[in-house]
Amino acid sequence: MNLNELHQKIENKTAEIAVIGQGYVGLPVAALFANKGFLVTGVDVRPDLVDKINKGINPIDGKEPGLADLLREVTESKKLRATTNYTELEVHDIFIIAVETPVDENHIPRYEALQAALTSLASVMKRGALVIIESTIAPRTMSDFVLPLLEDKSGMQLNEGFFLGNCPERVMPGKLLKNLQMMNRVVGGMTPETSHVMTVLYKNIVESELDETDCITAELVKTVENAYRDVQIAFANEVALIAEAVGGDVWKVRELVNKSPMRQMHLPGAGVGGHCIPKDPWLLVHGILGKEVNMRLIPAAREINNSMPIHMVELLSRALSKLQRTLSNSKIAVLGYSYLEDSDDTRNTPTQVFITKLEAVGASISIHDPWVAKYRGDIYDKIMGCDAVVVMVAHSEYQKLDFKKIKSMLRTPILIDGRNVYSHTLAEEAGLFYSKIGQGFLTMNYIKGNAS
Repeated sequence: MNLNELHQKIENKTAEIAVIGQGYVGLPVAALFANKGFLVTGVDVRPDLVDKINKGINPIDGKEPGLADLLREVTESKKLRATTNYTELEVHDIFIIAVETPVDENHIPRYEALQAALTSLASVMKRGALVIIESTIAPRTMSDFVLPLLEDKSGMQLNEGFFLGNCPERVMPGKLLKNLQMMNRVVGGMTPETSHVMTVLYKNIVESELDETDCITAELVKTVENAYRDVQIAFANEVALIAEAVGGDVWKVRELVNKSPMRQMHLPGAGVGGHCIPKDPWLLVHGILGKEVNMRLIPAAREINNSMPIHMVELLSRALSKLQRTLSNSKIAVLGYSYLEDSDDTRNTPTQVFITKLEAVGASISIHDPWVAKYRGDIYDKIMGCDAVVVMVAHSEYQKLDFKKIKSMLRTPILIDGRNVYSHTLAEEAGLFYSKIGQGFLTMNYIKGNAS
């Protein structure tokens, strides 16, 4: 099969698609293509997840508008099925790979999942197949890792036996379907002809622009856009630390700065988590290893953002000391364990760093998260008898807390806000000692109407 034949099969929806990796990216991608009339097979190494998908049960918790209904519809119509068995993929025409690509403690990409998927695929894919990598990868991974591995394991040559491209995902938990359909996509092919056929495929599910380019550009675009966010968040976090030190309010400063043309200061907070932002800057940096480029800004931003959960410990310690308590003999209620509001995604969550530091100094911990099964339960039961409540994630449920009830349950009435969920006025009217990230003493006095 050549690209022209594949193009025609995509146009008449007879091309069979396999999506390898059925997580936050692969599952909604598979469901969307199935909804457009393609026969789709979802592949994953987790039998329990495959079983749920085949029963039409959405395995992703958190608020994901439309996903559960879509999954049920496409499984009932037999357009989507899931498997752990690669031998079932021998007749498929298109393979979309959406597996995790983490980095290790030395910031080196860990491509074990990608390597395993490619190796298993190479043993079964037919001639003329199109392989698309949606996983986020370091620059030159397509040319230096993916291509030689596929050629070696399959015994076929690029553009003769198979075709290859990179179309990095752009999704966020809570907006999976919306992001996949409405956000622009960069379509990088090993040849312009491959890029065009990929565009013909993706226009079935993407309503926005599809920008055709080469693989190295696609790799760079994805890692650069997340490194950009990381740097911008780091700037906001450093301004928050400055505001605290000089007695200002970073939230008011941000509001007024953003009224100036061409300014868009990001949100500071208790830390940066998720699968993308904590690792993608390191993937970008990894692309220039061995070359004479001295990285300064991107590693500094990572250091700042990684330090924010530790800064939350410092805010908590200061508040406890004002009420004659120490961390070592305190019980702390931690609200929010996922990395993002109203999501069950706990990957690289800053809350774990915060908890680890507290436990290291002898504090005891009570954790609540309405979206993470391990930490569900009545929030007030979790708070009962604690010395402080620390909000690490701005879940919707936390915006409706009864401050007076919290005050009556706490042994020491402290509320630490790492996400700008509350206000000094409401918290202190209820009798809580309230501290917010990025807000200093002089601003607090202004809010209270005290002379300084």
